[in-house]
Amino acid sequence: MVSSDRFTVNASILFTELPLLERPAAAAAAGFDKIELWWPWVDAPVPERAQLDALRSAIEDAGVQLTGLNFYAGQLPGPDRGALSLPGQESERFRANLKVAADFARSLGCKAFNALYGNRVEGATEQEQDELALENLVLAAREADRVGGVLLIEALNAPESPKCPLVSAPKAVELVDKVNEATGLDNARFLMDLYHLSMNGEDLAGVIERYAAKTGHVQIADNPGRGAPGTGSLDFDDLIGRLDKAGYDGLIGLEYKPGDNGSAASFGWLSK
Repeated sequence: MVSSDRFTVNASILFTELPLLERPAAAAAAGFDKIELWWPWVDAPVPERAQLDALRSAIEDAGVQLTGLNFYAGQLPGPDRGALSLPGQESERFRANLKVAADFARSLGCKAFNALYGNRVEGATEQEQDELALENLVLAAREADRVGGVLLIEALNAPESPKCPLVSAPKAVELVDKVNEATGLDNARFLMDLYHLSMNGEDLAGVIERYAAKTGHVQIADNPGRGAPGTGSLDFDDLIGRLDKAGYDGLIGLEYKPGDNGSAASFGWLSK
């Protein structure tokens, strides 16, 4: 397995046994110098300045680099799968969050932004949701570009997200291309989450070969179970080797459930 320098710890699924402000230091104590986050305030797309300042200080004091941040995505974890395709209040919350998230990320040198699509909802047609989604992704891409960043578009998995339409690598990459065509910025990229794609039954080797060049970030968890590498059936030595061979030299996000022994005990696979 590759060095821990290659990995960034998702502190919204790992170290959640600790309060948010203690997680950056816990990641550092476990030997990592990079973290990524879902939007931490699920009820506040525009949180109080003091909350932003406190999280910034916690990250800086821990000496870790924030490498990725989700734009506002609703209740995550929870029933929601994003906000940007939902007409009304959730779309407005997503838009209100864009500048706040981008400015916060820029203050920490973070340049990668994940924008989760969202579920199908009653009261709106698929076409209406898809048109709204493209509008909001264009706004998000422009906001990311303002701070020198990239916009990431992720495919989830159908078994766990049956109401989300973005549940395959081809679908996500098609949307990446649409956003880049609409903006002319070429800063939208595929977020290749190997757990989600595996849950979909996709050919991971084929996805890597086909889409590595359009990939801006990779996330991993084993399948079944969404646990640490080695708890399921995926061969991460092979998969990461394939990513390297295909030209992907970016970070790999650890976005897995740590198990009953806690987060700090879930990294033993790295030394094997």
